[in-house]
Amino acid sequence: MNLKTVVILLVLALATIFALLGVLLTRGGKPASCKSQPPSSQGGEHGDQSLVFADLTPEEMVEVVTYLHDNLGVPLVDAYDANPSDNCIYYVDVQLPPKAEVLAFLDHKGSRPARQALAVVYFGNQLDPNITEYVVGPLPRPTAHRDVTVQKYGRKLPYHRRPVLGKEYEQIGTFLQKEAFSAAPSFLSRVFNYDGTNFASLTSAPRGFRSGDRSTWFALFHNVSGFFLHPVGLEVLVDHSRLDASQWRVNRVFYNGQYYADFAQLESEFQQGRIKAEAVKKAPPDGGFSSLQSRATPAAPSPLQYEPQGPRYSVRNNHVASQLWSFAFGVNVNTGMRLFDIRFQGQRLVYEISVQEAISVYGSNSPTGMITRYMDGSFGIGRFTYSLVRGVDCPYSATYLDTHYLIESRTPATHKNSVCIFEQNTETPLRRHYSNLYSLYYGGLSRSALVIRSIATLGNYDYVWDFLFYQNGAIEAKVHATGFMTSSFLHGDGLDYGNRVGAHTLGTIHTHAIHYKVDLDLGGTANRLVAHDMAFESVQVPWSPEHQIHRPRLTKRVLHTEDEAAFPLHSKMPRYVYFAANSENKWGHQRGYRIQIISFTGDHMPEASPMERSISWERYKLAVTKRKEEEPTSSSIYNQNDPWTPTVAFADFINNETIVNEDLVAWITTGFLHIPHAEDIPNTVTVGNGVSVLLRPYNYYDMDPSIYSPDSVFFNSKQDASACEVNHLACLPQSASCSPALPPFTYEGFQNLTRL
Repeated sequence: MNLKTVVILLVLALATIFALLGVLLTRGGKPASCKSQPPSSQGGEHGDQSLVFADLTPEEMVEVVTYLHDNLGVPLVDAYDANPSDNCIYYVDVQLPPKAEVLAFLDHKGSRPARQALAVVYFGNQLDPNITEYVVGPLPRPTAHRDVTVQKYGRKLPYHRRPVLGKEYEQIGTFLQKEAFSAAPSFLSRVFNYDGTNFASLTSAPRGFRSGDRSTWFALFHNVSGFFLHPVGLEVLVDHSRLDASQWRVNRVFYNGQYYADFAQLESEFQQGRIKAEAVKKAPPDGGFSSLQSRATPAAPSPLQYEPQGPRYSVRNNHVASQLWSFAFGVNVNTGMRLFDIRFQGQRLVYEISVQEAISVYGSNSPTGMITRYMDGSFGIGRFTYSLVRGVDCPYSATYLDTHYLIESRTPATHKNSVCIFEQNTETPLRRHYSNLYSLYYGGLSRSALVIRSIATLGNYDYVWDFLFYQNGAIEAKVHATGFMTSSFLHGDGLDYGNRVGAHTLGTIHTHAIHYKVDLDLGGTANRLVAHDMAFESVQVPWSPEHQIHRPRLTKRVLHTEDEAAFPLHSKMPRYVYFAANSENKWGHQRGYRIQIISFTGDHMPEASPMERSISWERYKLAVTKRKEEEPTSSSIYNQNDPWTPTVAFADFINNETIVNEDLVAWITTGFLHIPHAEDIPNTVTVGNGVSVLLRPYNYYDMDPSIYSPDSVFFNSKQDASACEVNHLACLPQSASCSPALPPFTYEGFQNLTRL
């Protein structure tokens, strides 16, 4: 080997060493930060037209409250401190304009509708106590108000229908602690070691058996973390119907399977040794088995989703836009998230999609459990939409927005980061095909969706509300349930009403039912409802007449009336029910959107029940009605406390009117039966506890619009799939090998809390 060869080999060796060192050092270093593209290049267009649907700003809320204090002519107490015998403003929210005015503004360059507010006022301090609703405007500087109560409901609203204020619950707690419990000191001390602080209570609803009743069963629990799972077996019925709290009284007491007239009787029988007290071990402050503290130490971070070039959507005011989708959004204080003017590729598909109500009907052998039929809209799905936790409730890098509300207070409150928006790759193909017949190729598209989410915590349960928008033009409204189950104290025949999940804890059977309003507008407001399905027919085989076959054929039917379009909850319904436009696609079919319901609902309450009409929307899995301004919602916040004379009875919406070439609304019920079990401890998980409504194109387009998605992948056997110009996924090592610029973790969810 000559000297020249040795030198060349040494140079090559040194170069190799330096290259390896470079690789190792690069691997150990921090990757470059991802660079976002300008929002204008990623998302769609924004205007200010969406503000016609916008929630009130805090400043507008203050203006409305100030105006009412100055112009109603009666003293108004801050609802936070109001007694039942006071006048107060319960809540203020936006009053949406009529649809005709909005469409004239959006589509025909009409004038912008007047911006107004709806104010609900309790008048407890007058001879005829009642609830009154006012429309106040114009905003931002209101100069007028009008009473719309009779116009909306056909009658004045009795005062006993009012939702319970936090102050009233607080007064009930004081009444129990200072008056009711004082009649049974020995029993409470010796059985529960009661010290005035170690009970937590949970309300039931409705509050009686006939209109005018306001008597509520309260179940008592150990006051520890996750108290819902620690019942003590003691429950009390409080009559708080009088406007003077000094006249409230205990009507019944329940303990360990037995009923007593009051605490005095309970104490007397305990002193006489007639009560078999059940020794219940006091739960530790963290709740023990109900604690949500992890039982494991932190490990490697969980998988993280991020956008290498920033979000492919943009948000301005109450408007979200991407290259495919746009919509306006808001959060109603009672019913929560609602969307308006949903457009795909610039065409409006949906005028409104919104949550209407969520109910839970419980069963138990204890009074609080057996009487409970929660109507969550009455408690306030929107008002209890709290701050979201980055990386758990939503992707860490999602866009987070605040919500504002004014309820039970003179001043607005803000829930920081209580709505999130993100694009989600579900890691399942939206479509794909691998071909090995005649030709070799692969074509596919990842199933990504634009998502807007909020989460409402109503006492024990947490509802995750999602609206998802897919690249094929489909829309999905989905809800998952999680949080704590409610429980009863296990006694007697309790296992007929659920499963044992703790030493003394019965997880009680209950249903969840969710109602959605979907106002589809396909090519305009004049639509019809069509049903397609299948039926087998027996036919003679043309080429072999001595044989017969059964073949499926398509059945078609136009549904002409509201009665035809009302499908009972568990009845057989055509598999394809769709809204049809008055136009055709390239192939001569009416352009349509199909309604697909994913649901595992329990049974509906028997119609013989005196309160069934208040939740009569649950009779139907789907009901399509002619849209009317005077039928804006399927339920009412006043139904909870007077379900026997419901303020809104959805069954009355269905009166056999024609639904052909009309502006139509689909009212859709989804939900599930929940029989709690050991794996619901400490929390019910979302897996398997999600239900949804899908709106899917049905001949609306000439082909699947997702074929135009730039995310599509295609290559054949003659192409180099590792080349960027053939397959954009091959570019990911260069285009996506970056570190997301994650914001610091913050959480402000423990401020501005609302009493329940």
